[in-house]
Parts: sequence; C-alpha cells; structure tokens
Amino acid sequence: MAKSSIEWTELTWNPTTGCSKNSAGCKFCYAEVMSKRLQAMRVDKYKDGFKKVRTHDDALATPYSWKKSKVVFVNSMSDLFHVDVPLEFIKKVFKVMNENPQHVFQVLTKRADVLLQYHQELKWTHNIWMGVSVEDEQVTDRIDLLRQTGARVKFLSCEPLIGPLPNLNLDGIDWVIVGGESGHKPRPMDADWVLDIQEQCDRAGVAFFFKQWGGKNKKKAGRELNGRTYDEMPEMELQRSV
Repeated sequence: MAKSSIEWTELTWNPTTGCSKNSAGCKFCYAEVMSKRLQAMRVDKYKDGFKKVRTHDDALATPYSWKKSKVVFVNSMSDLFHVDVPLEFIKKVFKVMNENPQHVFQVLTKRADVLLQYHQELKWTHNIWMGVSVEDEQVTDRIDLLRQTGARVKFLSCEPLIGPLPNLNLDGIDWVIVGGESGHKPRPMDADWVLDIQEQCDRAGVAFFFKQWGGKNKKKAGRELNGRTYDEMPEMELQRSV
C-alpha cells in the first residue's frame, strides 16, 4: 500500500505486479518504468522485472489494516485481468474487496475480454468500481464489454488520450477520466478531443474528471479546462465494516 499522487485516488494497492503491452496506450507505460527502478532498488516484489506477472498473497491482508475509509486504486503496477493472473487469485482479491465495504476499490483493465469472461464468477459489491482504458477509437469495444459486467460503478480511463473519441456510447457508464501523456516523448493530446469528451459527458449526465494535460512538464501544463478544474466523481456508497 502506498499513498498515491494520482488525482482521482488516495492509495494504491498491488496484490499483483508485472504486465505486458496490450495496445497503443501502453507504449510509454509508467508501471514499466517504475518497475525497473524498484527492481534496481532491490525491492523484492519487483525482483523479476515488469514482464513477469506475479501474485502476492501477503498483500491480501493489507486492506483489513486501514483504519479509515479509503479510495484505492487496485494494481497500479499491473492488470488484475492479465491472462497470467489465475482466476482463483482474482477471486481472492475480490473477496478482500467484498469484505471491506468501507473502502472504494477502483480496478482498471485493458483486458476487457478477460473481464467479461470472468465477471459472473466474481461478487460485485457496491464498493468495487470497474473501469477500462480507452485511449483511442481502436479500443472502444472495451466499453461494450465493460457494460455487460455486473459492476455497480463502471468507468472509463481515457489516458493517455492519443486520439479523438467523438462517438462514445456512455450508456451505463458512471465516470470518465481524461488525461494527456507525460514523460520524455509524450504523444500530443488535442484540446478539442478533451472538450468533446467533456461535452459528451455533460449531455449524458456522466461524471467527468480531467486529470492533466501531460507533456514533458505536466505540473507546468496543469489540469485546468475551460478555466476550471473538473474533479467530478460518482457518489460513494460506503458502509462500515462488519
């Protein structure tokens, strides 16, 4: 568990680590870069590098220790629905989330096909927010697959946004996050792409969160759109642990 600088969450929790590139949005993967740093620092969890998907049973106990309600990004350093993560382990992760209704768990995947394949095997309690990455029009099919799952809250992460998304079907979608790519060689994001998505969300009554413009200096670029910040989120239905 680590406090997160990601604007739309509070903590990150990584019961799995490692991944493989799946689509164009993965080109400059943050988790890959960070994994290499942690491996060089001899952090045991990352000793096998980024390309080796590992599960960590010892991490499953962590959410039970949090004293106050948290908003948690699950697997910032991996993808819970990677084909190398066994269904039985995914069920263990879901059991932890089911048993901690006082926390919101945000799960994000690029493997919506695996998600749909497994979704009926999983218990979708109110506090599990399920999202898919949608970086350009080539992967909008992920939205249709997400829509078919039993998740109570469904969201899209359009980050890094590397192309326009003019015809999003937002039926059944509760939240959209948009952000530009950052790093040494970021691909540009057109302001019109962002404005169009914001307007689509507004018309559909979907919460809109603008994370960043990105670029080589993302702090300088900031995160204002239309002269304001957009920090909208779905309503959080939290319960005390029992």
